[in-house]
Amino acid sequence: MTAKTFHRTLLAGAIAGLFAAASLTASANLSPRFTDADGDLVADAPTDETQWADPSTLVFAYTPVEDPAVYAEVWAGFLEHMEEVTGKSVQFFPVQSNAAQLEAMRAGRLHVAGFNTGSNPIAVNCAGFVPFAMMASEDGSFGYEMEIITYPGSGIESVSDLAGRSMAFTSPTSNSGFKAPSALLGSEFGLVPDKDFDTAFSGSHDNSILGVINKDYESAAIANSVSSRMLARGVINEGDFDVLYTSQTFPTTSYGHVYNLHPELVEKIQDAFFSYDWEDSALQAEFANSGESQFIPITFNEHWAVIRTIDEANGVTYDCN
Repeated sequence: MTAKTFHRTLLAGAIAGLFAAASLTASANLSPRFTDADGDLVADAPTDETQWADPSTLVFAYTPVEDPAVYAEVWAGFLEHMEEVTGKSVQFFPVQSNAAQLEAMRAGRLHVAGFNTGSNPIAVNCAGFVPFAMMASEDGSFGYEMEIITYPGSGIESVSDLAGRSMAFTSPTSNSGFKAPSALLGSEFGLVPDKDFDTAFSGSHDNSILGVINKDYESAAIANSVSSRMLARGVINEGDFDVLYTSQTFPTTSYGHVYNLHPELVEKIQDAFFSYDWEDSALQAEFANSGESQFIPITFNEHWAVIRTIDEANGVTYDCN
């Protein structure tokens, strides 16, 4: 058994123990301004047709990354396809933070988006986000792993060595960048953030990875899908960091729409995702690096059960005020 497989097995056991008292079917915690008559845990479209939004320009945002301009180019061809399918203009919105992305949808300025794994529950409950798609490999498999990394020569040889050292998280809404490592380090290793080791927030997985490589951070919790893409683009190199810990597989970024779009427009938006031809596209060039080559249908109820349970185990509540 390799060290990585052993750590992954340890993590699976830690999750089982950590979540034994937590419900795997956590109930919806929607803001009072939403309704969920069908019990699918996401906001229903308004029953009053006059409240359906049908904007002439759709605004799309991808989850925050270090350089949003890079991803404006990556998504350009897909957004042209969405324009053809929906008959709408589509504008790329380069968000700088999870908070900015959430607030834009909550305020009605963002219509279609990819929210990262950890942000999904708050986006659903507070912003009326309705996820319906996720990237997957050709065989339909999907997801990424959380990794804890350090730089070569840091003196940190194992997770236990983090005691008395420091770790970078990405943001409080990130699953692999904060929620999962916080819960699992405490459960499996008895290491509590800001008690047993110092912490900082970098703002993104890209920043955390580069921060470790440049020795700004002694260690960091990251999504390995991000490091794979950075490696493929030549931003980082093999051997720039060491992996101390690899998690079970988590769902990756989900794509969806704000709850109050006109139902006919929603159908067209969904069709744009599922009819997109990845062959020789910029999306294929970018996301093949993390094994993704298509969009598949998903539901928040089913695919985000483990993430809701992580939130529940962490005592997370969704304050939408």
